[in-house]
Amino acid sequence: MEHIKYEYHRPRENAFLGLSTDIKQDDAYFPVRDHTIKILWNRNTAPVQVCVDDYTITLKPNQLVSITYLQEVSFSKTQLPLTSFSFNREFYCIIDHDEEVSCNGILFFGTQDLPIVSIPYTLQQRFETLFSVFVEEFTTPDKIQGQMLQMLLKRLIIMVTRLAKEQLIVKALNNDQIETIRKFNVLVDIHYKTKRKVSDYAELLHKSPKTLSNLFAIYNQKTPQHIILERLALEAKRLMNFTDKQNQEIAYELGFNDPAHFSRFFKKMTQFTPSEYRNSQLMQA
Repeated sequence: MEHIKYEYHRPRENAFLGLSTDIKQDDAYFPVRDHTIKILWNRNTAPVQVCVDDYTITLKPNQLVSITYLQEVSFSKTQLPLTSFSFNREFYCIIDHDEEVSCNGILFFGTQDLPIVSIPYTLQQRFETLFSVFVEEFTTPDKIQGQMLQMLLKRLIIMVTRLAKEQLIVKALNNDQIETIRKFNVLVDIHYKTKRKVSDYAELLHKSPKTLSNLFAIYNQKTPQHIILERLALEAKRLMNFTDKQNQEIAYELGFNDPAHFSRFFKKMTQFTPSEYRNSQLMQA
């Protein structure tokens, strides 16, 4: 696979889009790295490993995964070139454009497991063609280059979101039900520090708590309440792994008035006390 690296910038807005066929090699050299979103695509014929937060995922050939700036990604275990589309909010805000692409809560900023999407054989050429058009546009600097690249990125997000809806969401749900789940996921990502009850989110969605519970019983085995608490525990682990904050600071940041209450909550969710978890991560490192 030929190694290529392209960047597009609008300096006045700090807008950035980057394309790399070896993100492990190139990530540190992109000038804009903070608050970027990545779509990672394994275009190899063998699996590739990527570390996200405190666990390792395996991307099979022609699989993609989306990573937001809320997650910590490491390519320390990545042994093969991995293609990446990296962009920030200033280039394309998926929240502002959600009505266009309907990806929030499915591809990005969701509370479920990482959305690994497989490209079917029948669509692989279509994705490769889109990749080629990206390369062509990156090498055609003119006044409308930014608009063209934004249009191509939107096309990529729509294509991946369609596959995600087919592969990750059960067929028993209709479009309105999928929208409710999607919006619930986004709302939890926004409000998990202050809203801990299913009824809080049911009110925001103009649904009953029972309706949400019934929907998630069809969607997967996790209850809405468990998803809310899982999101809280995930943020606690991120803060322990990637900041210097002490347990008491983390407890207050996550809305716990009593550090002991936080410690009990964390052990219930992870089977470890905060101190035990930190020690286990040090041993793994």
